[in-house]
Amino acid sequence: MRNIRYILLLSLYLFIPATLCAQVNELPRSTPEAEGVPSRAVIALFDSLTALPKTDIHSVMVIRHGKVIGEIYPAPFAPEYNQTVYSCSKTFVGAAVGLAIADNRLRLTDRVATFFPELLPDSISDNLAAMTVRNLLNMSSGITPDWDMRNHHSDWLRMYLAKPVKTPGKQFDYDSMSAYVLSAIVQKVTGMTLLDYLKLKLFTPMNITDVAWEVSPEGFNTGGWGLYIQSESLAKFGLLLLNQGMWEGKQLLPASWVKEMTSKQMDSYDDESYGYLLWLCEYPGSVCVDGALGQYVLIAPDKDMVVVITECTLINGRNQRRLVWNRLLPEAGDTSLTPGKDYKLLQKKQTTYQLPVAQGRVSSRVARNYTGKNILLESNKYGWQSLSLQFNPREIVMTVTEKNGAVYDLVFGYKQWLKTLMDSYPPYSINPVDRFKGIDGPFRVAGSYGWQSFSTLQLKAHYVNWISALGITFQFDEDSILLNITENFSSDKITIKGKMVSCISS
Repeated sequence: MRNIRYILLLSLYLFIPATLCAQVNELPRSTPEAEGVPSRAVIALFDSLTALPKTDIHSVMVIRHGKVIGEIYPAPFAPEYNQTVYSCSKTFVGAAVGLAIADNRLRLTDRVATFFPELLPDSISDNLAAMTVRNLLNMSSGITPDWDMRNHHSDWLRMYLAKPVKTPGKQFDYDSMSAYVLSAIVQKVTGMTLLDYLKLKLFTPMNITDVAWEVSPEGFNTGGWGLYIQSESLAKFGLLLLNQGMWEGKQLLPASWVKEMTSKQMDSYDDESYGYLLWLCEYPGSVCVDGALGQYVLIAPDKDMVVVITECTLINGRNQRRLVWNRLLPEAGDTSLTPGKDYKLLQKKQTTYQLPVAQGRVSSRVARNYTGKNILLESNKYGWQSLSLQFNPREIVMTVTEKNGAVYDLVFGYKQWLKTLMDSYPPYSINPVDRFKGIDGPFRVAGSYGWQSFSTLQLKAHYVNWISALGITFQFDEDSILLNITENFSSDKITIKGKMVSCISS
């Protein structure tokens, strides 16, 4: 029955009308040479990014003079897949604040406490009373970040406003809650959620319709994280900032606000500078929209270029930025070039990038002892109650039963990625209350497998329209099974004990 359900879900997905699918291939395309960039420089960037250690590249888009001159989506990823973009979300909040100011609904000098009188502590300190919208925008609220608070409480605003406040405007303290409070303020002054306000003002005019945003327990878009969007839509947003808020001849975002956002507002860490909810970069005049685990919108006005990178990585984003600064931008000139063999090579390579599949042998004699058997698991962070494995020729199907009753199949191919639709939620590196609220599935999972030894099976899973990646190693020892799971290249393995049983009680 589960296989039939998977086929029905897949068939439904394949026959969705094109009008309901993602907005891809909307930006104009051109050759690198026509825009003054040699194809070899684009190839060098792609090759260098895909060679980074402990990094899985999901997408790279290079835009010059408003045209896409190179793009890759290494298999199993594809241009139509959305991703959660963590702190890239913050810069969109910054744009919404600027729009609300332009609509005379908000001022930089407005005091934060005045928006939430019912949530204030009994005694209001002078520093809390002095905190302004500007302090939230440049991460100088005076409140020491508490990254765990959102995981254990539902009244985030009340908890935030009750914290001790140092003198606002003096010290940079990067905090996702600052952007969350701004999201709540935007909703208060506009009468609509942050997402709906951006749809009205930016997204709909830019034809960004395949977009969602997580919602907090208090009913506000999460602001500092939770935006769910495509790479090409990120590129559109980058172009909007590059062009000082202008889109197809219309001033969607005030140019004066874009200038403020992208100008130095605070010194941050390690000699870096911060604007309004985005970073100023080491390359002169450039700025970066930056998210955890690797999402970047790099904007270089002097070269009239935007570079979008999405990935799953543990390494510092400076490495990725330096590849753009050092291998791509110096090659961008003012005159058109003639495409040659390098452009033909680029065309070929763009379609052949692939993430590494699981390594090992195609089969093992031990498989027949476990095929179709139930493996009861100890309590674990994924909510998996039990698993069963079906070993088919060059394919393994893992059926997952969760504690909440959800049942779904994940399919793993040998030396290839096989994809499945999953009517459940993927792993998530953060754990706020009500996480995923506002995000609809189904989620898509790509898998590959390889037998590393007689009794050791390795599975790789990419949640391709989210961000997460899992490496799962099964160690079989008669009735006992040990799962070692590595999440998003983390060096800390999660070990889950399992036991083969004849049946699972409900």
